[in-house]
Amino acid sequence: MTAILRFASGTVELHGFAADAPVPAGLAWDARSACHRAPAIAYADIVRALTRGQVTFEDQARQYTVLEHGAQVRREPRDYQRDALAAWTAAGGRGVVVLPTGAGKSQLATMAIDAKRRSTLVVAPTLDLVRQWYDLLRTTFATEVGVIGGGAYDVKPLTVTTYDSAYLYMENLGAKFGLVVFDEVHHLPSAAYATAARFALAPFRLGLTATPERTDGRDQVLDELVGPITFRKEIVDLAGEFLADYDTEHVEVELAPAERAEHDSERALYRSFVEKNGIRMSQPQGWSTFIMMSARSPEGRRAMKAYRRQRELSFCAPAKLEFVEHLLARHADGRTLLFTQDNATCYAVSRRFLIPAITHQTKVKERSELLARFADGTYGALVTSKVLNEGVDIPAASVAIVISGSGSVREHVQRLGRILRPQAGKRAILYELVTAATAETFTSERRREHVAYR
Repeated sequence: MTAILRFASGTVELHGFAADAPVPAGLAWDARSACHRAPAIAYADIVRALTRGQVTFEDQARQYTVLEHGAQVRREPRDYQRDALAAWTAAGGRGVVVLPTGAGKSQLATMAIDAKRRSTLVVAPTLDLVRQWYDLLRTTFATEVGVIGGGAYDVKPLTVTTYDSAYLYMENLGAKFGLVVFDEVHHLPSAAYATAARFALAPFRLGLTATPERTDGRDQVLDELVGPITFRKEIVDLAGEFLADYDTEHVEVELAPAERAEHDSERALYRSFVEKNGIRMSQPQGWSTFIMMSARSPEGRRAMKAYRRQRELSFCAPAKLEFVEHLLARHADGRTLLFTQDNATCYAVSRRFLIPAITHQTKVKERSELLARFADGTYGALVTSKVLNEGVDIPAASVAIVISGSGSVREHVQRLGRILRPQAGKRAILYELVTAATAETFTSERRREHVAYR
């Protein structure tokens, strides 16, 4: 009897073997279906094992096709892009490539698609990035491109989707693509998104990111889901030749005496509640535990209010805003991006300096118009909370002012990357503003733990 491989709801079924027969690793007997079953991600290993064992089998699992035409537009790759593609290919077409923002990760992806010529799914974290990928693939390969997400469900041999949609639909889509490109692949190891990778049988996988490391340590799962890091270049490796030269400046500001007294009082109240209830804010569940405990009593609600107030005083210290005014005047001839940790600070900066603001509440059309006017020089500055951290191409920007942010190394590197697109004669600068003797001091130390800031 000829063995048969089938795809079913994100899994691979192997029919034709008895329950106790030796089968490739990863397969387990499923009595309900009278077959052996494994997650779809095991497909390539199963095929290789059956081939090595000279087992005759019929492959009904694979539903992806060979692309009829390769790239119709080819840009001359940089040396490191060629090296990255060669390293990924040598690893069997599975792995993560780490390149800084502006170094051409998307071009590398089109090179990989062109090299493998398999039906390809590109997975991106936001609809803005889906749109960018759609435009890139459509113009590079001169073909129709499918889109899944944002109300669309159109599957083509070249298709772009969001991580959310991939998670929802991969049990149906998982056999249709031979190559999956995971843009900003550091999102993938989250429990839900990882399922999408396991439900895909694609033998070829490419992960792209500037910063693969995660604070929860789950970046280790990328080896299983996509493959190992096959090539890596940091900002300092490419600055000056392929990215703009840059400087970083760390600026500490002081609270006024009255602000200092209020900050220390509010922080002491918040810390007292945390310690009294044995909450470890450094632990993964610390923040959620604090939220839960603070809602249970007047004392807890007061502690939450104190927590927010001391953050507000450090994030939006008057001395910071005065220094921002100085920097905006100093760089009046440049294009400046201002970054904040929260929307409240973002809108406060927008009102004070009459600068357009972009947050998650900004509609897509308005966001596109603001970025276009920033690019053509109508606006000399934009302020944002977090939506411009990732995946937005802003070549004109040369100055970044980090007014507040998280302790995430990735976020800080992404913000630096926003101003490193090369232009003739460009030298970029990032200012990091920190309120002295507040929690921001520790936060700053954490987020600067990257070679780009050393």
